[in-house]
Amino acid sequence: MPDVRTAEVIAVGTELLLGETHDTNSAELAGSLAALGVDVYWSQRVGDNLERVREALERALGRSDLVVLTGGLGPTDDDLTRDAVACVLGETATVDPALEAWLRERFAAFRRDMPERNLRQAERIPSAEALPNPIGTAPGWLVRVHRDGRDLTVVTLPGPPREMRRMWHHEAVPRLSFGGGALYARTFKTLGVGESDVAVRLGDLTAGANPSVATYAKRDGVHVRVAAKGIDADDARRRAVAVEADVGDLLGDSVWGHDDDTLAELAVAALQRRGATLAVAEVASGGALADLLSDVTGAEGTLGGAVIAWGPETMATLGVATDLLARLPASAAEAVAALATSVRALFDVDYGVAVGPAFPHAGDGADDVSGPDRNESAATRVVIAIAAPGGTTVRPLTFPPLGRAWLRERLAFTSLFLLRSSLS
Repeated sequence: MPDVRTAEVIAVGTELLLGETHDTNSAELAGSLAALGVDVYWSQRVGDNLERVREALERALGRSDLVVLTGGLGPTDDDLTRDAVACVLGETATVDPALEAWLRERFAAFRRDMPERNLRQAERIPSAEALPNPIGTAPGWLVRVHRDGRDLTVVTLPGPPREMRRMWHHEAVPRLSFGGGALYARTFKTLGVGESDVAVRLGDLTAGANPSVATYAKRDGVHVRVAAKGIDADDARRRAVAVEADVGDLLGDSVWGHDDDTLAELAVAALQRRGATLAVAEVASGGALADLLSDVTGAEGTLGGAVIAWGPETMATLGVATDLLARLPASAAEAVAALATSVRALFDVDYGVAVGPAFPHAGDGADDVSGPDRNESAATRVVIAIAAPGGTTVRPLTFPPLGRAWLRERLAFTSLFLLRSSLS
């Protein structure tokens, strides 16, 4: 088996082009190949059309050592990946008796009669090695190709992500040889600074090729990825170490985590180290903060309670003084601080976090506008307060007009960032 140094991913399915299904397979495969030291320079999505799939595969074989196709291995007439591979290689697919027997046994195990159209999934061309699929009905193929003096490989994988993932890692990867070296990568996760500001801080570091430094705008802030390629893992790590240290110094306190860290997990872990509990009251974030916290495994004993307060009446019910709400808008820093203190007392926890109502940034003394009448074209001001055993801290924040869904999510992540910072 020749060493794989370059690869290309082709995702097959008209639903991908119509936006009905998100192509998560290509991203996952690209990440896996990069970790194996393989360069992925191209990725394609193509609909269920034999000629276009054939054309995409021809193009990919002309420039990559390995071509991985996902999708199009079902039993229906529009599942054309097998046909396209057979066409490109000039071979004829026929039913493999061993695959047919396996397929019939699989249907019988579920007490179902196998439709005859499923025999398409038992087809194989002579040069293809079948890749088992114990959790589905679509075997994959691994095909070795010699073309224009080059040794190439084609792998076909099923479209359902769970089946694709298992077949790739357990069946395809062990049969391949990777000679592109090793990749080392470290991701710095930041919040509170924009992508352009991060790029300014990093300066000429982003111009390097090996190691490389790249910025990515994500849900939970801006990520900075330092990556280096070497002849082995130790060599790759050595190449990255100096630049990695520089990036950490330049980003400073804006870094909240690395690699697979999540803000919710880090915040919950910080609370658990103290043996502390938390309750949250949300207005503009609309429950997004509680949702992130409840997703953390083992957070049940840490999260004492969560409520959504839609206005002054609800805030008063939670314990905010009515005379305070009578003389100040609910979005005022003093009112949001009182909400954090009230939710802390209501649930008898150590920390209370309150996300206040949203209001237009330019309108001093403007009415609270967390409801359906809020102007989505205006910058938004929101106060976040954290009530702790040692006192209450308040942070007024301004956000760009990027829509309610974005605002709710960013408020949730920002609240976690501030909470974790207060616990460190």
